[in-house]
Amino acid sequence: MISLDAATFLLQWSVGCLAYLWVTTRRREVSLGYGWLMRGLFGFMALGAAFVGFRYGDLPVREVSALATAAAAGYALWSSWVHRGAGVKYQRERVQVRSERITEMTGIDRETQEFDTSVGEFNPNLDLIAPAVGVVGVVAGGLAAGDPPWLSVSRMLVGALFLGCVTDAMSLGHWYLTQPGLPRAPLLQLVHHLGRIWPFEVGLLLISPGMIQVFNGTIEDGYGGMLGWFWAACAVTTLGLVFVTLMALKERYYSAVMAATGLLYLAILTAFGTDLVARAILSNPAA
Repeated sequence: MISLDAATFLLQWSVGCLAYLWVTTRRREVSLGYGWLMRGLFGFMALGAAFVGFRYGDLPVREVSALATAAAAGYALWSSWVHRGAGVKYQRERVQVRSERITEMTGIDRETQEFDTSVGEFNPNLDLIAPAVGVVGVVAGGLAAGDPPWLSVSRMLVGALFLGCVTDAMSLGHWYLTQPGLPRAPLLQLVHHLGRIWPFEVGLLLISPGMIQVFNGTIEDGYGGMLGWFWAACAVTTLGLVFVTLMALKERYYSAVMAATGLLYLAILTAFGTDLVARAILSNPAA
């Protein structure tokens, strides 16, 4: 019904994370270092997908797409590094405002971060190239994963967004430690997106042949139905963590962001359980 392939999964995860990197970088609020971290990490993961695919798979379209994804992420990383002197728009504005406020309050001219206004800013749309070329490989992996093709491809694409969103949200939560004063809006946006993707992720996994058949016994999970209930617990808990995270971020204190990040740690575990446990059950030969 659906195969669980390591190369497709790695590419899927990489594409989702790079897509949501663009969602964050286009806001021009998060400092450039966050983009360097994410492009390097998930560009390398795309390379890993290509290696695994060439070594153990037989799907050239997916492997070439993975290489193109890594190359596009590397190009965006290089461009961001070249334009590092300019910083990002709203970061520059906040640094200037904060410095002026401190000077007014204390009468002391405080040394502030300098930006090179003669250098153009990094174009965040470059972050769209990697997921755009990577989605070709994700679709190819979906077509090869099982029947019916539309359902398999839909699960791959939505799964990429689901896993990418929760991973980027947790990573961005940590970035607040390195960029004090960063508004909560970028993190709130990712958490809201995660909540909106959840119904599609779970709904597609329930569609026949899917988890409904696991619950009624038509498909055997190999553990007397226990894995099916574990999947259900992961799915419900992920949604619950989304709501609790949003509630935490309503608090005014800075510690609320750290609490939200801890909750997103748990959400990564349950989100991956939601996606991977279902795919493992549905790829079981006994099914």
